[in-house]
Amino acid sequence: MSDTGQVTARMFGALYTYRKEQGLPSTQTVAIPAEGITGAGLAETIGLPPELIEGVFINRVVCGLDELIHPGDRVAFVPYGTPGPHRYYLGLYDAGKHGHDG
Repeated sequence: MSDTGQVTARMFGALYTYRKEQGLPSTQTVAIPAEGITGAGLAETIGLPPELIEGVFINRVVCGLDELIHPGDRVAFVPYGTPGPHRYYLGLYDAGKHGHDG
């Protein structure tokens, strides 16, 4: 069995609201394998529906859900619905296309 480390995931926008409505915190610290876990895997671990997630910030860089997250990374999930210009400036437009092309 591999060693584990921790990562703290934050939820923004509608994902924040989703968690609060379920009585869950909007920030959650989770043990993950030393070799890492994908954004989709972390979302599943903490009960976030991937169909609501447009991108994941990993160490302040927006990525798709297929990107690997390592212990100690700074992570934040961003939902669909971010206003138009902000999606482009933050890089969400390209991140949200991963895994949703069919």
